[in-house]
Amino acid sequence: MTLRTVRNTALVLAIVSLVIGFVLTLAEDHHEKAEITIGEHVTRTVGGLTFNIDTIISTLFAGAVVVLLGFLARRALTKDTDDHVPTKLQLVWEAIVGQVNKQVEDNLGKVHPYAAPLAISLFFFILFANWLEILPTELNHDTHLLPAPTADTNLTYALAFVTIVSVWAYGIRTKGLKGYLRHFLEPFPVMLPLNVLEELIKPVTLALRLFGNIFAGGIMLALITLMPVWILWAPNVLWKGFDMAIGVIQAFIFALLTVLYFAMAGAGHSDHGHDDHDEAEPEPEPEVESESAERTPVPAS
Repeated sequence: MTLRTVRNTALVLAIVSLVIGFVLTLAEDHHEKAEITIGEHVTRTVGGLTFNIDTIISTLFAGAVVVLLGFLARRALTKDTDDHVPTKLQLVWEAIVGQVNKQVEDNLGKVHPYAAPLAISLFFFILFANWLEILPTELNHDTHLLPAPTADTNLTYALAFVTIVSVWAYGIRTKGLKGYLRHFLEPFPVMLPLNVLEELIKPVTLALRLFGNIFAGGIMLALITLMPVWILWAPNVLWKGFDMAIGVIQAFIFALLTVLYFAMAGAGHSDHGHDDHDEAEPEPEPEVESESAERTPVPAS
C-alpha cells in the first residue's frame, strides 16, 4: 500500500464522516440535548447511608480487571515456551514492577515486602479505573454504565486513607510508637502544630490530586459533546488519547507518592543503625611485616 493510497483513503473517510455528521445534525437538534452534569450518581440509601452504585460497580470492574491481569501475568511467568522468549504481557508487567521496585529501593534502601506490592497494586488499579473514562459506556444522558470511579471523591479518599494508615503503621513498626511520634517535634518542638497539620493534609492532597485530574477529563469530554456531530469525532479521539496518558501519569504519581511517604515515615532509622554498627566495629590493627621480609640475604664471601 503506497502513501498516496493511504492519503486518498483517509480523505474519503473524512468526507464520509462529514456527510454523515451533517445529516445527523439536520435530523436532530444536538445542542438542545447536550447538557453537562457534574457530580450526579446513581444512588441507593441503606440504613441512612448513601451509596453511589455506579462508582461501586466501576470499582469492582476495575478491581476484577487487575485480579485477572495478575492471574494472566502469573500464568505467563510460569509458562515454559520452546524459544524461552517472554510474552508481551510478561514484558509489560516486568517493566512496571521493575520500575516500582527501583523507586522503592532508592527511597527505602531495599525492596520492602509490603510497600512495593502496595504501590504496584495501587498503580494498576488506579490506571484501569482512570481508563474507564475513555470507554464509550454512556448509553444516554441518564445511563452511564462504567464511569471512572476515580472521578468520585469517595474512592480517592478511600485509597488515600488506606495509603496513609499503611504509612503510619510502617513508621510505628520501624521506629516504635515513641520514636515515630518524636519526629513531630523536629527540628524544634514549636513545629509540632505544623508537622501534625502536614501529616493530616497528606491524604487530602493525595485524594484531591487524583480526583481533580480525572474529573477534569470528564468535564472536557462533556464539553466536546457540545460540538456539532460532523466535527465531534476529531477532538474526541484526540482528547481520549491524551486522557489515556493522563491516566498513566496520575496512577504513577499516586504510587510514587505512596513510596515517598513510606520513605519519610522510616527516615533516619536505617542511618542510625548503620552509625551504631560502625561505632561498634573495632579499628583494624596495622599490619606487621614479618622478620623474614625485613632481613636481606647477605652474599657469601
